[in-house]
Amino acid sequence: MSASQGPHSLAFRVMRLCRPSFRIDHPLRLDALDHILGEDFFEDNACDFRSDLCYSFSGDGKRKPAMEDVGYWRRFELADLSDLIGFPGVLVLPQAFGAIYLGETFCSYISINNSSKYEIRDIIIKAEIQTERQRVLLLDTARSPVESIRSGGRYDFIVEHDVKELGPHTLVCTALYNDGDGERKYLPQFFKFVVANPLSVRTKVRSVKETTYLEACIENHTKSSLYMDQVDFEPSVQWTATTVGCDYDKPNAGPLSRQIINPPAFVRPGGTNNYLYQLKMSVHEPAQVKEEVNSVLGKLQITWRTNLGEPGRLQTQQILGNPITQKEVELQILELPLVIVSGTPFLVHLCLMNHTDRRMGPFEVFLSQENSAEEKVIMANGLWTLALSQLEAFGSTHFSLNLVATKVGALKMSGIAVVCSREKKIYDTLAAIEIFVGFK
Repeated sequence: MSASQGPHSLAFRVMRLCRPSFRIDHPLRLDALDHILGEDFFEDNACDFRSDLCYSFSGDGKRKPAMEDVGYWRRFELADLSDLIGFPGVLVLPQAFGAIYLGETFCSYISINNSSKYEIRDIIIKAEIQTERQRVLLLDTARSPVESIRSGGRYDFIVEHDVKELGPHTLVCTALYNDGDGERKYLPQFFKFVVANPLSVRTKVRSVKETTYLEACIENHTKSSLYMDQVDFEPSVQWTATTVGCDYDKPNAGPLSRQIINPPAFVRPGGTNNYLYQLKMSVHEPAQVKEEVNSVLGKLQITWRTNLGEPGRLQTQQILGNPITQKEVELQILELPLVIVSGTPFLVHLCLMNHTDRRMGPFEVFLSQENSAEEKVIMANGLWTLALSQLEAFGSTHFSLNLVATKVGALKMSGIAVVCSREKKIYDTLAAIEIFVGFK
């Protein structure tokens, strides 16, 4: 039997459930003499009785001397510091649906009322949230219909939904019921609201040699101050992160050791708060190393509370950094002497690493002298080329180069390269390093 349309005995009423707000009063304080002498009486400089009549009444009705200048403009001055708050201790229930923000929990009190003179029976009630992308069922009494609602009675229920999408939302409430004459009717009602974005997150990524810095700026778009409970950064697998200028991080232990937390902070409406993270590559297992390292840095988990403690939570999308190419064979300096003297040989300790899953080599490490004459201030002390054996997959080897400086001052040491002995292919060249060479 199809559900009939027409006048309905039932009607839905929807009220959003949220915490009350503070009532703030800004009273205009008056002087009792204004009702007797007029508000401009003390503004008349020709008044001879100013010193005798300049008084006001306290709250208990007692007469007390007033200040010498009690003109009308003083009515806006604070008599006590408590007047600055303007809170009379009264809370106000929400008078409208109000603003709904992404990351909050939408909670609604729904009442279905019987306004007819008859008892309504076998009511199937459904409530769902519709967005542009999905439909979420909040309540369905199809398996256990409401037996009856008497004339003038109602049936109440509460629904909750975690808001995870921006834009228009529709709360759809439907009822399928038997009317007083036994006719089956279908009642749909729609309640629309828009979900706004409470925060905007702007990020900047900068790379300095082997370190990447991530700056996150969080701006409050709501009309009230937000208590930023936590701003957690969860780096991806190949990164480790520390917060710059913050000693509130979790200890590096346990399953949450990759979670970086900032201390709580208040952000006023339209205000911003900035966070800075230092990220470094972290490879715990050789199998995790790839030639092309994923540029995904991680994501932010943001939780906050409003003035009266209502919680909210947002998770950003994956934050991307600059693409990083992992070298097949990498040459790194491990240690340089603290004191380098001109004409005296010194050792540079280096490490050669194989980042591939196959055997590489053999290799030759040499100090190039082919560029400008300026580079010859650092020369090899002995053989120009050092031979190294093959490296196993994901293996490494340590070795030292014997060098000598021929000049004094701040010099640049460059040209140290590694080449495959068979293919004559240069795999890596060290960037120029500035050293200071002193006298003997």
